[in-house]
Amino acid sequence: MERQKEQKQGPQMGIGLETLPSCVLITAMLPKLELETLCSLACVSRAMNSSVSQALPSLSSLNLSAFSANAQILSSIVGGCRGLNSLTLNCLRLDDSSLAVFLGARLQELNLLCCSLMSYQVLASIGEACPNLRVLVLELVDQESPQAFKINMDRMLNGCLCLESLSIKIRWRGVGANPLQPFRFFLPKTLKSIKLQPVLEEEVIHFTSLNDAFRNYLPTANVSTPVSKSSFGFALQRLSLVLDVISDQLIVVIGICDNLAELDLEDRPIQEPLPNHDLTSVGLMSLASSFRLKGLSLVRSRQNCQVSFKGVDDMGMFVFSKYCTTLESVRLFGFSRVSDAGYASVLQSCQNLKKFEVRNAFLMSDLAFVDLTRFSCSLVEVKLLSCCLITCETVNQLTSSGVLEVLDLYGCRSIADSCLISIASLHSLTMLNLSGADISDYGLSVLGTGNPPITHLCLRNCKGVTDEGVLLLFLGGGTIGKTLSSLDLGHIPGISDKAVLTIAVAGTEITELCLRYCSSMTNSSLEALATRKQDRDDCKLLRRLDLFNCKGLSADSIRLLKRPFFPGLHWLGIGNTRLNSKGCPVLSEIGYERPWLTICLDGCEMGCHDGWQFHRVP
Repeated sequence: MERQKEQKQGPQMGIGLETLPSCVLITAMLPKLELETLCSLACVSRAMNSSVSQALPSLSSLNLSAFSANAQILSSIVGGCRGLNSLTLNCLRLDDSSLAVFLGARLQELNLLCCSLMSYQVLASIGEACPNLRVLVLELVDQESPQAFKINMDRMLNGCLCLESLSIKIRWRGVGANPLQPFRFFLPKTLKSIKLQPVLEEEVIHFTSLNDAFRNYLPTANVSTPVSKSSFGFALQRLSLVLDVISDQLIVVIGICDNLAELDLEDRPIQEPLPNHDLTSVGLMSLASSFRLKGLSLVRSRQNCQVSFKGVDDMGMFVFSKYCTTLESVRLFGFSRVSDAGYASVLQSCQNLKKFEVRNAFLMSDLAFVDLTRFSCSLVEVKLLSCCLITCETVNQLTSSGVLEVLDLYGCRSIADSCLISIASLHSLTMLNLSGADISDYGLSVLGTGNPPITHLCLRNCKGVTDEGVLLLFLGGGTIGKTLSSLDLGHIPGISDKAVLTIAVAGTEITELCLRYCSSMTNSSLEALATRKQDRDDCKLLRRLDLFNCKGLSADSIRLLKRPFFPGLHWLGIGNTRLNSKGCPVLSEIGYERPWLTICLDGCEMGCHDGWQFHRVP
């Protein structure tokens, strides 16, 4: 609570802090605040500016992923933080020349996200400058040859000999090409966690990345290939791969590493896998007998074609759940032949289960959750995505324990107002997704008077919701009106200026707002959001705003995107609107005066998490 008050009060708090001894400020208080709060305090007075400047070198961790800084801004921030050992950056505006600003031997954790302008040379630079690195996360674009990647990757790994966690994600920018390129490099024996995207199933089988990182080859991809577990030089605990296909052969190879506690596999087939080259019940049973897993994620993506794990049935799930009783987290996408009995066996056998996520389970109904309270598992996070047979009966079962914190019912169209009564009684729920549900203004009125301290709420495509429902949600006197920070009202035809005005006035905690495809919204809405901080000082700053396809906004309203409006905005989506007029010089002007603001013209979802490799910042 104290931290929230600090962020709200800003300069007023700074006046009180000035009375404290400088040594207390610099060593005990200021290093605990977020960067944006520190920047606000620095503007209070010269004395406070001096204290903030002296506090920066003592910061050990810095997370700048919320906005994309350019090299100049980054240099002014990081240059003063000489004690950093953990750094997270959104690199949308950074290229290879920016690396010297932040790379150094002091870094032990480095997370570089959305590196659309960086080449594979960044890998070699990290290896040369960061010998003490233990955690590395990289998101790059595939814009060079596989050989260039391998050369730079080898140089990085040869320099970072203390690496314990490695995550490499390569995004493909081309069209019509296979995005899954082979990774062939040597991984250090210190590694405990590996995440690779993309990688070919054939690569994992033939080069056994779980050994000395592909040093010892398997002579064949046959399941019967003998491999000695004792030959593996490091105790890998977490493995995450995005592949072209998940097969029984792959599971056997992974089974060689018997220290795994968390396994995350996702495949993206470009065609239906052959029966003898796919994951079947046999492979699933082999997986269960090989590990004592705490976390398991098996995902078949439909990104490239409409496919599922047709080789896994209820019997395979029965045997799997019998042996995997230690699981605390389960994520299963695309198991089209598994029914209520199979899913129920997992829920009933895994008594430590806390997180349960299923997608495209077309045969799973309310029966999978019957009498769930009779078993000792207390789920705190449940995501049932596009499970068309799930109704309010399941929700009532899930909420009966009272400990639920996350409930995602995306695409469950049979969810109605009646289940919101039980949801409204929860005291720990912070995230609720009702996208596509059959709820109305009455349901929102129930939620608006309830107890859940919900911070993230998605009502996208809930056609029964209107302006009146939003009013009841915020002004119902319940907890949600005081806690809600992220709201998605996209694709709702009944949302107009009245709802947005309510949010601008009553939604004091809102920092992320999605209004895409709300065509009835006009300039009045944008003006209310642009000036909400001026009208009410207790309002949080709006950080992300999605206005994609809001046809009611005129080209003239683009003036509201300039200073002093929308202070603190980090991301703005205005694709397919009149604000996105071709050749409009105002956008370039806004980009110049607000170099930390990302303006998306391409229709990406909030934050461009899935489209940054194509995005060009104005």
